[in-house]
Amino acid sequence: MYYAFILVIAFDKSLLGVSLSGGVTTVGIPVGVAIILISIVLTGIYTNRANTEFDELTNAVMSAASFLGISGMVYMKGYDGLIYSIGFLVGWPIILFMVAEQLRNLGKYTFADVASYRLGQKEIRTLAAIGSLVTVILYLIAQMVGAGQLIKVLFGLDYEVAVVLVGILMILYVTFGGMLATTWVQIIKAILLLSGASFIAIAVLAHFGFSFEALFAEAVNIKQHIAVGATAAADLAKDANTTAAAALSANLTDPALIDAAKTASEAAAKTAKTAKEASVNIMAPGGLLSDPISAISLGLALMLGTAGLPHILMRFFTVADAKEARKSVFVATGFIGYFYILTFIIGFGAIVLLTNNPEFFDKTGKLIGGTNMAAIHLSQAVGGDLFLGFISAVAFATILAVVSGLTLSGASAVSHDLYASVFAKGKVDEVKEMRVSKIATVVLGVIAILLGIAFQEQNVAFMVGLAFAIAASSNFPILFLSIYWSKLTTRGAVIGGSLGLATAIILVILGPTVWVDTLKNATAIFPYKYPAIFSVTVAFVGIWFFSITDRSERARLDKEGFEAQNIRCQTGIGADGATAH
Repeated sequence: MYYAFILVIAFDKSLLGVSLSGGVTTVGIPVGVAIILISIVLTGIYTNRANTEFDELTNAVMSAASFLGISGMVYMKGYDGLIYSIGFLVGWPIILFMVAEQLRNLGKYTFADVASYRLGQKEIRTLAAIGSLVTVILYLIAQMVGAGQLIKVLFGLDYEVAVVLVGILMILYVTFGGMLATTWVQIIKAILLLSGASFIAIAVLAHFGFSFEALFAEAVNIKQHIAVGATAAADLAKDANTTAAAALSANLTDPALIDAAKTASEAAAKTAKTAKEASVNIMAPGGLLSDPISAISLGLALMLGTAGLPHILMRFFTVADAKEARKSVFVATGFIGYFYILTFIIGFGAIVLLTNNPEFFDKTGKLIGGTNMAAIHLSQAVGGDLFLGFISAVAFATILAVVSGLTLSGASAVSHDLYASVFAKGKVDEVKEMRVSKIATVVLGVIAILLGIAFQEQNVAFMVGLAFAIAASSNFPILFLSIYWSKLTTRGAVIGGSLGLATAIILVILGPTVWVDTLKNATAIFPYKYPAIFSVTVAFVGIWFFSITDRSERARLDKEGFEAQNIRCQTGIGADGATAH
């Protein structure tokens, strides 16, 4: 229903009251919102009634961060945007060869089932739940930012209103639909997203006779022209800045003159920054990550973080057996790899087809909706308003599916790992556990709305990278070592995992993203945007040290339980059936 509505308004934008690119709408917005809301709730109710069993791992990773964020990153930085694509992708072979089968054989609901199989239930589940919630919240921020910008561009709503709307829809969808509703939306959106992205990429390549060389050469040429113009503007701004500085140092007494001089100085600094950004060589590395520590840290976060994402890991418990888990990961990896190739083409296509088209830029010269909307604008450039409607609908469905899956995994961490297993010690009925899950869904939705508004200006792929860093620093080390290291103890896992999680959170807060961009401080205390190289090291070293020095009775039981766990892990004997969460 939502797709039909978008396609209709793509033909006749008067239904919205304004053009799709901005402004204040009239009757179209409440009508559109009502249609979206009703269709989502009906889908959730229907799939909830049809909730039976699950047979595959869907492409939950193909999110707004991938489609909007990576294409926007390539549009801004060129070649370096591939860092995110490759990083997201290479995490999947790690899952395929080292985690998938073991997860399916050992777990039932969440990855904490695996991590706590032979370790202390209370301690491990508590830590796993905290790590999962932090990861989910950061991931939710990225999706909410993408959703807010999309609806802002599409319907002309204020960003804050758009984020609140998406949060409400997310809460309703998870509450009424559960896992099956989320699964079906993920399957449908994966097919539509791959189809739409393929069309955009083919249309871009057709514009250049299907020559990659011609596409890249034209993108480089356009960026060079921008850099030349920006450099000239920067030179003029430098002169203006000198004049303004001289005026300010002349002991001015007129407030108007002082304000004018300060404004001129700030404008000059902004122009110089724009010139520097425009001069980046888009076909060479270094524009995004200029030092090896940042590059290694981001790479570690993306590679190891994938195997620690709770909304991905919980999917393994919805397939029939370990064989199906491996097959699902293998198929998903192929489609994801193809999809990331498309986002690279889309990013360069946006450079070529959008840069010199004033229709897609606001009065200040910025892309309408920010760089996260590059793919959306490109869809209109290559396919007109009809295709814009289709891609917008697919992008929104993608965001809804991913935020629903994230919220569901976070709610499961609260209801299953904390409430049922820790607080109630397994003595709880499904009705109470479901009630706690729904309350957790509402709370997570509110948190996602508030933080989505706070991080409005961030690139969504970048924000997802932070979530991966948290997952790589806490969830992955505990999960990996619980499966493969016989000497792991409860004390080692709890202390080491806590140190890794705390290090990652503290360094993210003290880093440029939060300390400067969000809290508006002048300089960051921690100079790097990604903490993984430090926090992952702290986690593994901490787990190792506090495990080998543990001489407690609990440690003896932990080590003795490894053999039985390994037998079930390798053979699947005693494994639980597929669950409905």
